[in-house]
Amino acid sequence: MNNRLRLRVNKYFLIMSGYKVSMAEIMELNEEEYDKKGVKYLGKINVEKMKCSVVARARLIAEIKMWVIRVTTLVLVWACALQLAVLSQTWGPRVVQHWSSAASIPPTRLYKSNGYLMVSSNGGLNQMRAGICDMVAIARYMNVTLIVPELDKTSFWNDHSQFNDIFDVDYFISSLRDEVQIQKELPPTLKRVVEEGTFYSMPPVSWSNMSYYLNKVLPQIEEYELLHLTKTDARLANNGLPTEVQKLRCRVNYNALRFTPAIEKLGRKIVELLRQKGPFLVLHLRYEMDMVAFSGCNEGCNATEVDELTKMRYAYPWWKEKVINSTKKRQAGLCPMTPEETALTLRALDIDKNIQIYIAAGDIYGGKRRLASLAEAFPNLVKKETLVQPSELLPFQNHSSQMAALDYIVSIESDIFVPTIGGNMAKVVEGHRRFLGFKKTLLLDRKLLVNLIDKYNTRKLNWEKFSLLVKEAHASNWGTPSKRIVIPGKPKLEDYFWSNPQECLPPAKKLSPM
Repeated sequence: MNNRLRLRVNKYFLIMSGYKVSMAEIMELNEEEYDKKGVKYLGKINVEKMKCSVVARARLIAEIKMWVIRVTTLVLVWACALQLAVLSQTWGPRVVQHWSSAASIPPTRLYKSNGYLMVSSNGGLNQMRAGICDMVAIARYMNVTLIVPELDKTSFWNDHSQFNDIFDVDYFISSLRDEVQIQKELPPTLKRVVEEGTFYSMPPVSWSNMSYYLNKVLPQIEEYELLHLTKTDARLANNGLPTEVQKLRCRVNYNALRFTPAIEKLGRKIVELLRQKGPFLVLHLRYEMDMVAFSGCNEGCNATEVDELTKMRYAYPWWKEKVINSTKKRQAGLCPMTPEETALTLRALDIDKNIQIYIAAGDIYGGKRRLASLAEAFPNLVKKETLVQPSELLPFQNHSSQMAALDYIVSIESDIFVPTIGGNMAKVVEGHRRFLGFKKTLLLDRKLLVNLIDKYNTRKLNWEKFSLLVKEAHASNWGTPSKRIVIPGKPKLEDYFWSNPQECLPPAKKLSPM
């Protein structure tokens, strides 16, 4: 490069670099000084450029990383949302659906109400629970407004709990508002009608289909504006109903009828305490005094106890069956299994002797004496009263339905559920466990079992043979997929809808024959 050209280049770089020097100062520089300052400040420019380049690159990399993190997070959130949506719509395990449903309240279904429906539930907790579900479905298809059901306060258990003492009433109302209007109370004008006692009441016909309610019950509501149904147990058929009706019954039972936060919290605590020690079996041992007395089954009772139970049965006029042949009833498989019979059965089925057995029941009639053989065979017997502090149970004591609600929570969460008689809790829990993915539920063949037990006790069968026969008889009795048995015209003898709500269950590859 010649001197003149180099001089121009140095001038250019000095001016364009932003170097703080005036044009006059530049013009005064001779060639040698141009060279020196040009080289010096060109070096500075290069260093500054390198610094700026490094900073810019670092800033760009940081921005790219942040952008990648944001995009990745968005994709993950979207994927999780899609997964929850899929899980909530499938008929797999309902835990996700149960908890995610609280976050989204459905839109209100707008319709012109045909009037108001009041209902009085009857029976124990699970009998009332099933009846409430049926009444919601009935109200929906009559297009009426349902008043929050009244619970039974006159039954044997004498529990004065209100609906909101057991169930989350606000969630019950809001979670079903896309199907039916539910209100906590009547409007003032109809309240006065109730107070004056001038409203119309009737017990609906048992095991009725929807046409009965649309053709017989709805006209009464349209005429009087308000109708009171005095019974809710078994007032809707097991079969022959539209699929939409059956699925709504399930939705009410398995989603809308959530226990109060206080009951849920303690129930979950009991489950967690059991889980900390491993698997557990819930034994619904229905051998309380009232069950033994009203069933008339006195196997294993002494003379004093038989007399006491008989007097109790006669003391309650609403219990129609007074004279009962205990032996014949037991041989027909109609008696609750005794603690002794239950112990033999569980042993014969090779249930692990170290498993925790949670007894979901009240006080066992005969106390420790009758539980002795069961405790000897399975030493890890527990109840809610032995797992939590008395102070924790205090708010629920003297309220049988609230105590039963705690047992219900533990029952549906257990690894195995074993009811000793097919009562309302046994059937409703069985159906709920099917809904949760066909969780193990041992359905005992009581008629066969008492026959085998009697032969074993009289040494007509040795233990090996007895155990083998019990296992063979119950190989397919673990709550696996099956079709409800339908007996036209005999709803009491066919399978109960709530024990096997097949319209709401996961599709089964193979169904056992009817």
